Amino acid sequence: MSEYREINFKKKFGQNFLSDKNLLSSIVRDASITKDDVVLEIGAGAGALTEFLVSSAKKVVSFEVDNELEKVLAAKFSDSDNIKIVYEDFLKVEEQELYSLLGCDFKVVANLPYYITSPIITKLCTLKHRPKVIVIMVQKEVGERITARAGHSDYGYFSAFISANAESKVVRNVNRKMFTPVPNVDSCIVRLDLKDNGYNQDFFEFLKQAFKMKRKTLVNNLSASFDKTKVITALNSLKLDNSIRAEAIDIEQFYKLYELIS
Repeated sequence: MSEYREINFKKKFGQNFLSDKNLLSSIVRDASITKDDVVLEIGAGAGALTEFLVSSAKKVVSFEVDNELEKVLAAKFSDSDNIKIVYEDFLKVEEQELYSLLGCDFKVVANLPYYITSPIITKLCTLKHRPKVIVIMVQKEVGERITARAGHSDYGYFSAFISANAESKVVRNVNRKMFTPVPNVDSCIVRLDLKDNGYNQDFFEFLKQAFKMKRKTLVNNLSASFDKTKVITALNSLKLDNSIRAEAIDIEQFYKLYELIS
């Protein structure tokens, strides 16, 4: 990986870069990027994936939190006129700034470190103008949690939140040896196709309460905020057992329960 020899990798930013051209090309295909697309990339890194996005998309806006990569990226894209690299923390960027850079019709591609995966996906899913498609590379266990379905041991609040907002699937697994430096875990690529849900913030607060204590029954979790008799009556009307736990309930059932209780 000679192209990375001059880069000072920063553990605090979770920096693990890819250079396998077949994989990078596959990620672009996973996001169905065409010459009509505007792409938001979160985490340009050394620009390996960015390069493939630039050659495939109409426009790329890439956020990079590490200012020290500016020299590397400026040299790499000096001849490209369809890319703008913004050296800011994506999580701190105001919505209006995003729309001024991207417009309201865009796709997202990102290689995300573990510690910001959840807040970034949450931000993207709660934008007024949401992306059509999100394709992210994440740690394999995180990808399994994102795409978990009701009844699976990995299913929790975040899985339910994703299910409410998007159709999700793991589209490929990525061996840890394909990164520089080599991380301790394998990764995977997840595709999210966002959908209109009609769910309000109160419903998501209801979901959080339902999953608050994993070992408790749904009745006990919800009884902290709602009348216990009402919760039991609502469960019974949906033919759900009083001893059921949140991880056994899919998003459609949750919404019916929410409507009955609230």
